[in-house]
Amino acid sequence: MTTLDTPAPAVPVTPAARAVRAWHTLRSSRTAVIGLAVVAVHVLIALLAPLLTSYDPVANDAGQALLGPGRHHWAGTDQYGRDVLTRVLYGGRYALGVSAAATVLTIALGTVIGCTAALRGGWFDDLLGRVLDAVLSVPSILALLVVVTALGTGPAVIVLAVAVVYVPQVVRVIRGAALAVVPADYVTAARARGEGTWSILRREVLPNIVDVVCVEFAMRASWVVLLISSLSFLGFGAAPPTPDWGLMVAENRTAITVVPMASLAPIIALATLVVGLNLAADGLSKAWGVDRIRKGSR
Repeated sequence: MTTLDTPAPAVPVTPAARAVRAWHTLRSSRTAVIGLAVVAVHVLIALLAPLLTSYDPVANDAGQALLGPGRHHWAGTDQYGRDVLTRVLYGGRYALGVSAAATVLTIALGTVIGCTAALRGGWFDDLLGRVLDAVLSVPSILALLVVVTALGTGPAVIVLAVAVVYVPQVVRVIRGAALAVVPADYVTAARARGEGTWSILRREVLPNIVDVVCVEFAMRASWVVLLISSLSFLGFGAAPPTPDWGLMVAENRTAITVVPMASLAPIIALATLVVGLNLAADGLSKAWGVDRIRKGSR
């Protein structure tokens, strides 16, 4: 018989309940709604880029080089005569596509490894902690440059490089969240039934830390976008004439006094996307009560 002094046993949250909670959170958090709306606009523009402009984003036209904003070229042209607005619109495709793939891979690997470390504990958790400390001691941009230099450029290599850089950070956050779930009665009952690590992770742990995973995904996506753009700016990312925001800034920075929009337009696009992702992450974090610092502490 349960008394007033005896706490009720913990009950796992079902996926349906999580979905309802996410919907109510989205409606109640104005910050999250604004952030997701900004990101949605970027996605929509990237998908509709061929319908929004009639110019070729990579075709050179020497006779139209270095033109200021006008009726035919709203944001002007760059030093190769390419329409700046067109390249910005198409640049969103590269930024969103590569960043989304890199973020999904990073979060997936980090979640599996972090939850496994929390469930297994012991020597595996200790060894993983030492490896993570070693990897995290290397600056992100330096580790990224090492991977790209060793394996070459290309979207697949960039996605892999970003995962190498950010998976350790995701592991620490997810591990911290999973450690709060592992002692629960339903996890203990699953272990007593003889369920394996993967089954417990999938059925008992993941449904109860999905809020942390979602917030981490949104926050990590903003950092991935910036990191990939920085890589392109340094000449290790997208190869010319690929329409990419970081590459556009690098190509046009020498002519910024002549055609400032050639550099400012991709900067504005990148800034709004990052701000939108950060607003979404902050809004969801506050609405769900997710403390990323506490969840990531060891």
